[in-house]
Amino acid sequence: MSTPVALRQELRFTHLPSGARIAWARSGRGPALLRAGHWMTHLEYDTVSAMFRPWLERLGRSFTVYRYDERGCGLSGRDDVVPDLASSLEEITAVVAAAGLPRVALLGISGGAAPAIAYAARHPERVSHLVLLGGYSHGLLCRQLSAEQQAYLQAQAQLIELGWGVRDAPVQQFFTSTMIPDGTPEQVAALNEQQRRSCDAARAVSLFRSRLTLDVRAEIGGVQCPTLVLHAEGDAAVGIEQGRELAAAIPGARFESLRTRNHVPLAGEPAFERFCEAMAEFIGTAGATADAGRAFTPRERELLALVARGCDNLQIAAQLGLAEKTVRNGLSSLYTRLGVEGRSHAVVRARELGFS
Repeated sequence: MSTPVALRQELRFTHLPSGARIAWARSGRGPALLRAGHWMTHLEYDTVSAMFRPWLERLGRSFTVYRYDERGCGLSGRDDVVPDLASSLEEITAVVAAAGLPRVALLGISGGAAPAIAYAARHPERVSHLVLLGGYSHGLLCRQLSAEQQAYLQAQAQLIELGWGVRDAPVQQFFTSTMIPDGTPEQVAALNEQQRRSCDAARAVSLFRSRLTLDVRAEIGGVQCPTLVLHAEGDAAVGIEQGRELAAAIPGARFESLRTRNHVPLAGEPAFERFCEAMAEFIGTAGATADAGRAFTPRERELLALVARGCDNLQIAAQLGLAEKTVRNGLSSLYTRLGVEGRSHAVVRARELGFS
């Protein structure tokens, strides 16, 4: 079997106050969309995975997609901080700053939904739209559980401790069959491998337990941005009632169910296309690049294209045959129109608008 060609992405690193590195990546083009960190990620493996590569390709047609690995996972480093809501918010904040994103649409999937909600509530000026998929406002250990349900959760934690990260171990298949029961053999193999690569057993069980205790019910009322909640009808990992409950709690949120049993919609099923279309419609990317282009003069479009490519003032002046002062004045006016404070933010915004 030939090795698939990796999807092209920019891979970079930033650091947390603890010193731990956080790996983040950017791909696609269009308005900025940040996927909040969730369990089982690996930035490099994503680009060849039969499960996640189609996501990046499809969403990349409408958005500049930003992703990162949580600390202790994928390409990110580790520290002694126990994973919880505060640590997740610290990671989102670090990536937003490193990517120079003045404002961003935020995607929270599964256990990444709660941190996305909390970040949107605490930083309303930073989040333009919030999209939640397969999420919940509070974990199972914050709910009334029977003794049998509690024992089942403990058994899952022990399975992770004993068998996580071992190639071809049945533990991976146990979680995969719950999350994507209708996956193709290639997609199933990809998620099994994704789990193995994402982190070791100690980190996996720590993340599993942290998701059970997440609780953002006190944060939900502070969400001010437009919010779309999507949830699979037959989701066995997070029941659809938790999605309805979540949408009902967020002021003005819109809810849509997806006709699939898979926790995450997969390429090849109608729910996948509907998910991508719903996001583009909701965030309003249809025609955004064309409209943005018409909003600027030909000279301004030339300036924005060169800014998006990372050219400095001297390089821009040389390419356009202008005085450096003219370029500086023109860019100052553009920065005001774009609502950005400097070149790094202007580069991001120009790329979001489709200039390159």
